[in-house]
Amino acid sequence: MPSPGRPGAHEDPAAALGVAAELLAVLHAHGQDGAVPAVSPSQMRALIAVEGAEGINLRALGAVLGSRPPSVTRLCDRLEALGLLTRSPHPSSRREVELRLTPRGRALLEERRAIRARAFSAVLARMAPEAVDALVTGLAAFREAADGLLPGGRPADTSDDPAEGAGSPGGAGPARTTARIADSA
Repeated sequence: MPSPGRPGAHEDPAAALGVAAELLAVLHAHGQDGAVPAVSPSQMRALIAVEGAEGINLRALGAVLGSRPPSVTRLCDRLEALGLLTRSPHPSSRREVELRLTPRGRALLEERRAIRARAFSAVLARMAPEAVDALVTGLAAFREAADGLLPGGRPADTSDDPAEGAGSPGGAGPARTTARIADSA
């Protein structure tokens, strides 16, 4: 229901955002049905984190994911068994392990992003152009307002490529890693 003095504004914007977030999650999950290999949401978050901070170690990955070391190790065991991730010794510290995506892991992320983009584009195509513009403006304002609220820094990068979502990998640090994870949820 519109609020007085704000044409088209909802009584409870947080509730409207929650409903939209649930719909986005359903659209995202629906598009993943039948994709091979099947990965869980936590595995997907880990892949995105490694993509955003190539060479990240297990401890840092655990911090980004909010998981304890034994859970992160088991998660990486499964991703490595699927051929999506490799672990290798850190060049200067024998106690650390570096995590990197395999070509298969990169291909999986690209495929999932393409599926997601098609699902979202199908909905956007049904919207009036003015509504799409308003949505984009509102989402940009939301991202700006959320700046710094997530652990590890900015919840979204400032990439000029909207098709990429959270930006491209390469040179990414913990802030971009957190952004990619936030964008994938």
